[in-house]
Amino acid sequence: MKWIHLSDLHLGKRVNEFSMLEDQQYILAEILRIIDQEQPDGVLIAGDVYDKSVPSAEAVGLLDDFLVRLSERGVQVFLISGNHDSPERIAFGGRLMTRSGVYLAPVYDGVVKPFTFTDEYGPVHLYLLPFVKPAHVRRCFPEREISTYTQAMAAAIEAMGVDTAQRNVLVTHQFVTGAARCDSEEISVGGSDNVDVSVFAPFDYVALGHIHGPQQVGRETVRYCGTPLKYSFSEAGHQKSVTVVELREKGNVSIRTIPLTPMRDLVELRGTYEELTFRGFYEGTSYPRDYVHITL
Repeated sequence: MKWIHLSDLHLGKRVNEFSMLEDQQYILAEILRIIDQEQPDGVLIAGDVYDKSVPSAEAVGLLDDFLVRLSERGVQVFLISGNHDSPERIAFGGRLMTRSGVYLAPVYDGVVKPFTFTDEYGPVHLYLLPFVKPAHVRRCFPEREISTYTQAMAAAIEAMGVDTAQRNVLVTHQFVTGAARCDSEEISVGGSDNVDVSVFAPFDYVALGHIHGPQQVGRETVRYCGTPLKYSFSEAGHQKSVTVVELREKGNVSIRTIPLTPMRDLVELRGTYEELTFRGFYEGTSYPRDYVHITL
């Protein structure tokens, strides 16, 4: 079973007050091209679909177009809300969209029912857990001591009743301890939002959202796919990509990445005025059309 793992689209994002909508439209078309090549069984979108909880009309239109194009291809889509999203707005119309193969995670109420698929190796159970804070989970389990993000995630996962003898996939949006952050992510004071990777033990693959740099945490199968575009100059050194996950028999998971090439890159340049304005310095490069941060 093959999945495309995406996250942190941040549709409607502005970088240094410049709208990224045109760049986002371009990169979504690139992702669709990759999906056409890979022919996955489904697409996992692990939160922060929008950059704001009340997104602009243009951002909503961009997501609408992307989901319609995925549906037209017969690709099933599984989408959760992240910390930038409004879970209620993301969940709106979810029961209607399922008819088109687009599955939106409902607002968390303590119950997460899996989607079950079958291939030549047997069943695969897919769980969608949107971004939650301890207070969200504590309301559902008042009898439990839940004061940290790790305790909240542990309670939510325990309530799923995961059968570890079978293959299981989790899509969620949290900061897992040990992940490398960058300037464009929201950071809690003192790292109070940390989740210990051990809580994900029941899952064969964990599709994470929240961190903008693609990376694994703890083990190869707990992974952030990263953003499809660079959203701050602290990400200038990132190679953005799409993550492709293939589940075979229990315990056999292969993961690879496909690089994404943006319409315009974010680059950092350093030099004297004479060096940076010399025509030979930028001939043959993409600098004239890129977003550039210059240290003079």
